[in-house]
Amino acid sequence: MASEAVTILQSSGFFSGLSDESLGRLEAIARIVSFQKGQTVFRKGDPCPGLYVVAHGAVRIYKIAPNGKEHVLHFAYPGMTFAEVAVIGGFECPAYAQAMEDTRCALLPQRDFCRILEESHPFCLQLMTSMAAWVRHLVGVMEDIVLRDAAGRVAQFLIRSDPTDGTAAFVLPILKKDLANHLNLTSETLSRTFRRLADAGLIDLPDAQRVRILNPDGLADVAQGSPV
Repeated sequence: MASEAVTILQSSGFFSGLSDESLGRLEAIARIVSFQKGQTVFRKGDPCPGLYVVAHGAVRIYKIAPNGKEHVLHFAYPGMTFAEVAVIGGFECPAYAQAMEDTRCALLPQRDFCRILEESHPFCLQLMTSMAAWVRHLVGVMEDIVLRDAAGRVAQFLIRSDPTDGTAAFVLPILKKDLANHLNLTSETLSRTFRRLADAGLIDLPDAQRVRILNPDGLADVAQGSPV
């Protein structure tokens, strides 16, 4: 029977290209860590503890501007990783990380992880593929913010978040205040945008945290720049 650490690592797309041998190396260094809702995982400027893989729960990674405003960089849900770049680059933590709910992770300590990188050429090659996919994801996030208006950003987020493919209502994976921050919108603008999409018959809003996509094609057009 696979250990808890291996089960967590195998659930992560970031490690999907690893061989059994490479997974075994990671299993040998992995530690299981837990965080309570609201607990800080690390702070900007801290030495990086290692690479985290979320087993259950959720973590938000954010920065604080000089004026004190928080900006969410991304969220880590089950199967997702965070602090990858800091670990591989040997950097201090470039942002803050906080558990949004009770969370359990596999932690791959920075020193041990980098030792495996130094010792195993195949592991490095396998990891480069995963890193390329992560960079592509981040470029997509930047494109959403820079190239799309408010309606386009919200539409794209809903399309990506809907696990039902438009067949049923689903719960937003994050609170609306965090979503507004993530999309670089004010809470008021986010609320108005949801209402515009609902009035246009593209979505339904059964309650504060649930959404149903009524017109997937129309919502996709909005995500690509069509006016609401």
